[in-house]
Amino acid sequence: MSGRIAPQAIARHILAAAVLYLLLIQPNHPAAMTWGALRAFPLELPVILSLLVLTGNGWTGRVLRAVLITLLMAVALLKLADFGTFVAFNRGFNLLVDLNLLHAGWTLAQGTFGMALAMLAGLGALGALVLMAGMLWWATGVWARHGRPGWLRVTAAILILPATVAAVAEVGQARRLWSLPAPVADAIPGAAFTARLALERVMQFAETRAELAAFRTAARTDPMAGGGPFLDLAGDRDVILIYVESYGRASFDNPLYRPTHSATLRQIGADLDGRGLAMRSGWAVAPMTGGQSWLAHGTVASGLWLDDQGRYRALLASERQTLFHYASASGRRSVAIMPAHVFPWPEGAYFGFDAIYNAPDLGYEGQPFNWVTMPDQFTLTALDRLERTRPQGTPGRDPLLAQVALVSSHAPWVPIPPVIDWEAVGDGTVFDPWATSGDPPDVVWRDHDRVREQYRRAIDYSLQTVGSWAARHADNPPLIIMLGDHQTAGFVSGVTGFDVPVHIIGPPDLVARFDGPGWQAGMFPDPAAPALRMDAMRDVILRALSSDAP
Repeated sequence: MSGRIAPQAIARHILAAAVLYLLLIQPNHPAAMTWGALRAFPLELPVILSLLVLTGNGWTGRVLRAVLITLLMAVALLKLADFGTFVAFNRGFNLLVDLNLLHAGWTLAQGTFGMALAMLAGLGALGALVLMAGMLWWATGVWARHGRPGWLRVTAAILILPATVAAVAEVGQARRLWSLPAPVADAIPGAAFTARLALERVMQFAETRAELAAFRTAARTDPMAGGGPFLDLAGDRDVILIYVESYGRASFDNPLYRPTHSATLRQIGADLDGRGLAMRSGWAVAPMTGGQSWLAHGTVASGLWLDDQGRYRALLASERQTLFHYASASGRRSVAIMPAHVFPWPEGAYFGFDAIYNAPDLGYEGQPFNWVTMPDQFTLTALDRLERTRPQGTPGRDPLLAQVALVSSHAPWVPIPPVIDWEAVGDGTVFDPWATSGDPPDVVWRDHDRVREQYRRAIDYSLQTVGSWAARHADNPPLIIMLGDHQTAGFVSGVTGFDVPVHIIGPPDLVARFDGPGWQAGMFPDPAAPALRMDAMRDVILRALSSDAP
C-alpha cells in the first residue's frame, strides 16, 4: 500500500477535521460567541483523530465512531441548552432539573409565534441535528478510512499519548484540581473545553442529587411549626399578594425604563396617599431571572429557596406548610388566581389553597393577547367578582389571603391594552380591538429595540392597573403586597442581579407593621437598601401580621 495521499484526499481530511474542530469549539455562552473563539484550538481534536486513524474502519472503528458521535452530539446539545438558559435565565442548564424547560419553551414559542412557525422552527432544529450527526459520521469516516499509510499510523501512535496528557492537564488546571508550573501551562496550545464541560455536567449531576437530599431535610424543619394564630392582626381585611410578571430592578436602574415607570409610580403614590392609603417599598431577591415564575411563587409561599425545578419538585413531595396552609388554618380563605394556566394545575393542591382559579375559571370571553391569556385588568376584576363581591368585614365572610399572578407583562409583550373604565370590563370582549392590533410578535421580535420598547409599555400597563385597582378599593382597602416575580431576560433588562421591587399598600395601621430596615415610605425603594431574600418573605409576612408567630 502506498504511503502517499492524493490531493483530493488531503482536502477531504482537512475538511473533515474542520467539522470536528468547529463542533469542539462550539461556545455555550453568548459572551463567548466571538471571532476569537475560532482561534481556541481544541485539545481533544488530535486525540480524536489519532484514535480514528489507529482503529480504522473495521468493526472496532465503527463502534468507536458511534460512541464518539453520541458523546459529541450530547455535549453539543448541552452547550446549546446552556446558551439558551444563559440568554433567558442568566445561568447554565442543569440536566437533572431543567428538562421541564423544553415544554415551557415550546409553549412560549407556540404562544409567541403561532403553532405553524413554532413547528417549523422545531422541525428545522431537528433537521439541523440530523445534519450535524450525518456530518460527524462522514468526518470521522474520512479519517477512519484513510487507507492507513504507515507514516500516518506511526504519527498517530506517537501523538495520542502527549495529546491526551495535554488535554487532561488542561482540564485539571481549569477545574483547579491541580496547578501546573507556569511554563508547562503556557506551553499547552489550546483548551479541552468540550471534555471539561462533559466532566462538569457529570459532577453537576452528582452535586444536584446531594443538594436535593439536603433540601428535603431542610423542608422538614419549619420555624413556624407550632405557632399561631397567624395573620390575626390583619383582622377582617383581605391580604392580596400580587405578582407583576417580569417586574424587576430594571424599572429603576435602566434609563430606558426609569422615566416611564418612575412617573407612573409617582402618580400612583400621590393618588393613593390622597385616598388615605399608606405605602412601603423595598427589595426582594428572586431565586432566578428571566422566567420560571412558579419558582418565585413557591419560594415566597414555602419559605424555602427554589432556584431550580428539582427543588420545586422536592418541595411538592414534602410536608412543608406554606403561607396558605397557615392562613387557612387560621380561618382565612386562601385562593390562587392564575390566568397563565390554561390547563389544570395539579401541583396547586400542594400549596393549601381553598380554591384555585385557572384561566378557564376566570370567565374571560375576549381574545388572547398571544401567549397572554387575558389583560391584568380583567384578572383583577375576576378576583373581585369571584371572591370579593361581599365587602370585607361582612359577617360570615372569611377574610382572604389571595395570590394573584398577573401576566400582561409576560413576553412577548405584544399587544398591550390601555387601562379602561372598570365598569366596562364585562366579559373581556371589550379588549378585542387591542388583542388583534399592531404587529405580531414574530415581526416585533426581529428588532431588540422594539422588544425593549414593548417591555417598557407592558410593565407600565401592569403598574397602572394595580395602582388603579388599589385606588378603586381605597374606601375599604385590603392589604396589598405587590412584587415582581423576577427580573426579565438580560438582553431586555440591561441590568444584572436578581432584585425585584416590593410595594406594600393598604390601611396605614397594617402597612406600618412592616416598618423596619429595608422598607421606605412611598412607592420607591431605597436604592441602597438591602434586599430581602424571597425565602424570608413568608416568615416576614406572618410575623408582621400575627400576634404569636415564632
